[in-house]
Amino acid sequence: MTDTATRTAHQVSSRAMAWLHTHHRLGALPADTTADLGDPDSVYKPLGETALAASLVLREAAAGSTQLRMARELLDFCWQQLGAGDMLYERLLRYSMMTDPLETYAPFARSGLRHEALERLLAHTGGLRSVRGVEIMPNRRLAVANAARVVGLDRPDDWSALARATWLGGLPEPWLVDWMSAYCATHTVFHLTDWGARPAGLPADITAYMTAWLPVWIDIWAEIEQWDLVGELMLVGCCLDEPYCETADWERLAAAQHADGLVPRDGEPVSDDPVRRFTDHQHTAVVTAAAGTLAVSRALGGGTAAS
Repeated sequence: MTDTATRTAHQVSSRAMAWLHTHHRLGALPADTTADLGDPDSVYKPLGETALAASLVLREAAAGSTQLRMARELLDFCWQQLGAGDMLYERLLRYSMMTDPLETYAPFARSGLRHEALERLLAHTGGLRSVRGVEIMPNRRLAVANAARVVGLDRPDDWSALARATWLGGLPEPWLVDWMSAYCATHTVFHLTDWGARPAGLPADITAYMTAWLPVWIDIWAEIEQWDLVGELMLVGCCLDEPYCETADWERLAAAQHADGLVPRDGEPVSDDPVRRFTDHQHTAVVTAAAGTLAVSRALGGGTAAS
């Protein structure tokens, strides 16, 4: 990883974090929101994603003081929006087989924002046969396992079996990758390594596979300007035992980034409407902030936790 790549990663991710911070109130929950969440993906899920990026910035502590302050303020805002965890508790109480309360809670717990009643309920529901047997996609099952690990719940997860059940775990023909399987592959890496904190958590053959094919996949999706997926793949590179972080990739992303820090999700025109700009491109800013944070941290020697 060159100094130029590290410097560019820091600049791009810092601007993305500043953009999230400047516009974060556009992501507030509607005043009448309840734990029922008729459309969880509209605002609730993005709050959790913003909290994740902020928690990684705080965990790595590789950013400057301004970025650290913004990350803490973003995390506090998201926590306040969720009633300091009360909404997650109520949601799990009503819908015991839902996995999102645990997944959403994990970045807050990682950063020291805990909810004792929620953790007691998570410990109880996690032991129920109905909950353990919920049929979800293999990479999503990894997400739940990693969230439980972050929170500190005692669950007997077989990480090897979980990894092999995923698309990536089968070492698939790389030329058959499509948009959805690529996203699934990135998240398999994220959860096995706890977002880069445990590079050794990725099995050696999967590490070798991603090391070989990640550069190709990044080039493919960058060529058609799928910047959100490009950012996810670049984040994967920072989770590998030997980080893959290329100056050219960061310079491409820097060229796509707008002057105000917005990182477009794709090559389509970006709306001038402030709300639409935020909702359409919030996730890409989250991904960019996380990827750049990990790139800088790995360059400084981070990512050494035991698997």
